[in-house]
Amino acid sequence: MRYPRLDRFFGLTTSGTTVGREVVAGLTTFAAMVYCVAVNPMIMAEAGMDRASVLSATCLIAIFSTTLMGLLANLPLGVAPAMGSNVVFAIILVKQMGVPWQAALALVCLTGVIFMIMSLTRIRERIAHDIPDTLRIGIQVAVGLVIMFIGMRNSGFVVASPSTFVTMGSISSPKVLMTLAGFILTPVLVVRRIPGALILSIIALTVAGLFLPDGKGGTLTHWPAHIFALPQWPYATAFHLEPLYLIHNFLYVLPMLFFFLCTELFGTLANLLGVVTATGMVSKNGQIPRAREAFVTDAAGSILAPLLGTSIVTVYSESITGVHAGGRTGLTALVIAGGFFAALFLWPLFMIIPPQATAPSLLMVGMMMFQGVRHLDLSDMKESAPAALTFLTALLTGNLINGMAIGTLSYTTMALATGRVRTISPVVWGLCVIFIMFFIVSAHMHGHHA
Repeated sequence: MRYPRLDRFFGLTTSGTTVGREVVAGLTTFAAMVYCVAVNPMIMAEAGMDRASVLSATCLIAIFSTTLMGLLANLPLGVAPAMGSNVVFAIILVKQMGVPWQAALALVCLTGVIFMIMSLTRIRERIAHDIPDTLRIGIQVAVGLVIMFIGMRNSGFVVASPSTFVTMGSISSPKVLMTLAGFILTPVLVVRRIPGALILSIIALTVAGLFLPDGKGGTLTHWPAHIFALPQWPYATAFHLEPLYLIHNFLYVLPMLFFFLCTELFGTLANLLGVVTATGMVSKNGQIPRAREAFVTDAAGSILAPLLGTSIVTVYSESITGVHAGGRTGLTALVIAGGFFAALFLWPLFMIIPPQATAPSLLMVGMMMFQGVRHLDLSDMKESAPAALTFLTALLTGNLINGMAIGTLSYTTMALATGRVRTISPVVWGLCVIFIMFFIVSAHMHGHHA
């Protein structure tokens, strides 16, 4: 069947694809990334946000951003709330730093606005160039490790211990056994390249949870009252932003603003490059086609996401599965958006998923981020020490900012000690000032709380 209008608008023939192939590619990518509809609300609920509202917000922002990516940038990419940023939002910004989630949403919105300005000017390339790889990789690996730890902790697989701080939960507990089974089976699905491996693992474990006791007279998974239901507007989270807190505590939240900007910048850039390289669409001088439109889409999504009640969005690296299936244009993106529209009507099913079913998916997402380690030259202490300090400090103190700060200060001190002052970019000097101010402000705040 021929669709001349679709062909003209998306340039299907010139891209060497067909409507049928784009539909299959879109469904493939959707199956690979729909796990975010289960995982994102669970993580954001840690910040005290309403899980059902976050679920609706997740689907709505994925529909908006992915549709925009298809129509504006004409690229076969899925866009949804970023895994990693949501953990930092809920666990670090809200739980540890004590920032109200309404103010945290305002911070995310501000990030989106700054990122939009950066995307429309040349500042974006300048900052991306100025941050040394060792710090970028250290931050990426740190987020990966924190995500893995959150998955293990929420599922009850690791628990507090007076002697070793953390230890494995009791192997006789159904929670621990179910999580352990997921940790062993999910990587097998991923390695075997099973389409939609993560969502299949979540479904299988959720079904298993219907038969496993929770120790309180019920089961780990509760049977839903309905399977289909009309979509809910995210009343409990939409338009609840609180910008005044940011104005009063700007120095305290400044490092987090920088973190979200970094995530926007490098997360989107890395995923864009990865997916577009797989399609062979990168030009000879390494330029990404319609990169500015893709970044503008990302920025627009990150401005709207906190208004609805979720964290920043990013291009999903899972889009590569659709590209392998033949997706080449924005039509693939529209099919992905259609999938999220359907998910809006299945929200009761997503709501019953227990944390034990999502922990293995968090482990796999964390592993993807941890792979950045391979780009480090471990034999060069000037490069490996700041990165290792970044991710180990972040993991062991459970605080990403501590890791970012100590890694940055270590990098700067090493450069000074080895006579490489010129290699320290203005962005890194600025970061050192931000982190020193952050430590002073947080010591002052904790002094008041003590």
